[in-house]
Amino acid sequence: MNDRTLVLRNARVFTARDESVLERGVVAIRGNTIVFAGSEADAPTTDGDAEVLDVGGRFVMPGMTECHAHISFADASPFAIGNVSVETATITAVRNAELMLRAGFTAAVSFGSNYRIDVAIRDAQQARRIKGPRLLAAGRDVGVTGSNVDSPGGLSQIADGPWALRQVVREQRKAMVDVVKIFVDGENINPTARVGELTFHDEEINAIVDEAHRRGLKVATHSRSAAAVKQAVRAGADFIGHANYVDAEAIAMLAAVRDRVFVGPAIAWEVRYLSECESLGISLDTVRAQGYENEVAVTTRTMRQLHAAGVRLVIGGDYGIGIAPHGTYARDLEYFVDLFGMRPAEALICATRNGGLMYDASGRLGTLTAGSLADLIVVDGDPLTDVRVLQDHARLAVMQDGIWV
Repeated sequence: MNDRTLVLRNARVFTARDESVLERGVVAIRGNTIVFAGSEADAPTTDGDAEVLDVGGRFVMPGMTECHAHISFADASPFAIGNVSVETATITAVRNAELMLRAGFTAAVSFGSNYRIDVAIRDAQQARRIKGPRLLAAGRDVGVTGSNVDSPGGLSQIADGPWALRQVVREQRKAMVDVVKIFVDGENINPTARVGELTFHDEEINAIVDEAHRRGLKVATHSRSAAAVKQAVRAGADFIGHANYVDAEAIAMLAAVRDRVFVGPAIAWEVRYLSECESLGISLDTVRAQGYENEVAVTTRTMRQLHAAGVRLVIGGDYGIGIAPHGTYARDLEYFVDLFGMRPAEALICATRNGGLMYDASGRLGTLTAGSLADLIVVDGDPLTDVRVLQDHARLAVMQDGIWV
């Protein structure tokens, strides 16, 4: 990295440290690090050789983190996401990585990968061979026989019993993943693994989490039901995906661990399945009978309760299937506002500060703060008036690591 200084002035600066906006703000960057973010009146004297860029009153915010990423998914039918060759999935993943970055998502946390593609994407991005988000790479989904991911292809690793599952975690560590993704319960569309049907015994999930943590890996879970959420929390999982159907005990448990656990509703799948089901040859009546209309309604109540309880919510919605394709990740902000009743600034904090902490607990991502990495977005519009502006990639200028994308 060079040590040049770039100063963005005449900006509306949203630092994501709180919900406020600095109407005449300045962001100063040296190399790949923010050295100042604050009001013009408090800004330090600009170096003589600094580049000064007047952004014309545009909105400057931290880069976002996609916290339920499936970069290797090829926008296929949700019923065929694992039926893709490793060659096709890899080529698609390279394209998806750049698309995610250009959409303003400068970091991502994987919730499952086809084959070992996430690791390759992460390493290529770090070496600057491709453009893409900083990535916590997952391996293949981990499940037991008959679980929601027990299917052919490169999407899953199946084992039964504590020691066999420990071996799977060791194999994933050997493959150099960052995140182990496990399926604690099922899905409404799966007749052999329903929501609420716990697929692991306690000793199995405890073995997975213990083995992962002793090897420095994070554990992400698919946990739709209250029982699955509770089992994941008791076992010490780090990232809880979905958490649609919770009860008072599950809410209390999540609130008690809010300093170490992140929850992502990943609701795009359900919302889009309801609205786009006929494009898959499935009637709306069938989708309602499968329970997805109720699931959206229940999830809406749940997320409002979790937000009120101070649980750290993050965005990321299983994007990478045909009805919720790559590049549309910012729709999650719209759902957080319209469905979960958040103020736009609260939704932005979920996408930036919370996501940054989920990626890296040191706090170097997700806020515009002296010492933070220079990942940011200049927006031609006001997300605090309408978060949907972030869905228009043409209105975003994205910087990652101090370099304009």
